[in-house]
Amino acid sequence: MGLRNFLGLLLAGGMLTPLAAARTNASLVLLSQSVLVLDQDTGERLVEKRAEDVLPIASITKLMTAMVVLDAQLDPDELITITAEDMDMLRHSRSRLPVETQISRGEALHLALMSSENRAAHALGRTFPGGLEAFVPAMNAKAAELELLDTYFLDPAGLDAGNVSSAQDLAKLVGAAYQYPQIRDFTTSDAASIQSGRRSIPFHNTNRLLWNPQWQIGLSKTGFINEAGRCLVMQAKVAQRSMVIVLLDGDGALSRFQDANRIKQWMEGTSLTPVVHRKTSQRKASQGKSAQVIRVSHRKSTRRARKPSRV
Repeated sequence: MGLRNFLGLLLAGGMLTPLAAARTNASLVLLSQSVLVLDQDTGERLVEKRAEDVLPIASITKLMTAMVVLDAQLDPDELITITAEDMDMLRHSRSRLPVETQISRGEALHLALMSSENRAAHALGRTFPGGLEAFVPAMNAKAAELELLDTYFLDPAGLDAGNVSSAQDLAKLVGAAYQYPQIRDFTTSDAASIQSGRRSIPFHNTNRLLWNPQWQIGLSKTGFINEAGRCLVMQAKVAQRSMVIVLLDGDGALSRFQDANRIKQWMEGTSLTPVVHRKTSQRKASQGKSAQVIRVSHRKSTRRARKPSRV
């Protein structure tokens, strides 16, 4: 059977989207261990790789933290003092926010989302009515409301490896977070600064793709702890389509950004194209359902121990 006839059968059988059928020359090789790329408007899955795997999500957690804070309609101008309680005693990650610094709740939210500031995120949970004992259950209640069945939270910053989700859940989470204008603005702002005593302390966004004029990013969040690898979720306009991109468990500091660029190039038809396979995940097979996916090359992780980071 010729390649053209083979692709025609795949397309007719629903195994291959028209976008994928138009491209058949090269492989889309992604370094992230779990990937989901879908059309935000239609829900169509264009790239899927182990999207049901439940994995630690590190600072992607802060999107949920932000939604819970905003849903509570707390005063954004109320001052919050960073205390020793907000220091990371689990991983000893770095922070640019000195203890005893006073910032507004709105500033804390901005730094948590833009610069992935762990002390700011923890302080948002600590100063929530009822404290962390009320905040973390509120995070999980919000997850249940959004029907995030693979998602569970233990802390507001994402430092605990028990904060877990799947790529398919995180696509829903990104879609929900995108409905909040402040989250869109804060996650895509380039830089900010706060006053601590006589010092002005600068902060920058953790997603380097925001400085690339070829990207139109509407929401962004990075994440990293050793157990989670390098993570990135985004809402972006790609090939004239509003897309949600979820990249989890990348190995290497730049892997998530390289994967995002490869996906963009593939979608825009500028270089890469997918290898098409029929894949049935173990979970769906056990439920009697098959997953129709574009499977991308899977490289075995060779991750070494890495220094903790707030991103």
